Parts: sequence; C-alpha cells; structure tokens
Amino acid sequence: MSIYNYVTIGSMLLLSLLILVQTRGASLGAGLSSAGEVNTTRRGTDKTIFQLTIVTGLVFTGSLLLGIIIG
Repeated sequence: MSIYNYVTIGSMLLLSLLILVQTRGASLGAGLSSAGEVNTTRRGTDKTIFQLTIVTGLVFTGSLLLGIIIG
C-alpha cells in the first residue's frame, strides 16, 4: 500500500468522526429544517470542528484524486 492509501483511509475515518460529532439542534425536526432558529453563528468549539471538517474533506478529496492520477 502506498502513502496515498493510508492518507485516504485516515482522512476518511477522521471525516466520518467529525461529521458525527457536529450537532445542529436537539431533535429530528432540526435536521428537517423545521428548527426555530433561522440565523445561527458558529462559535468556539463548534466553529473549530466545522473548519477542521472542511480541511479534512479537502485532504480526503485531494488524496483520492492524487491516488487516481498517480495510481
């Protein structure tokens, strides 16, 4: 296995964990866009997790594309 495979697997696992950690409301209705809050701002840990999720998603996508191009 090449380094790209390890990076892809590691970033996939981290991305899955970060997505599961994020919360957006306390009920199922919040996920179905019936939450009472219209405008929310991310602060503190929530913002850090959100930004880390974006970076991890970019690393995952980049490692997949690089693996396809090189492999």
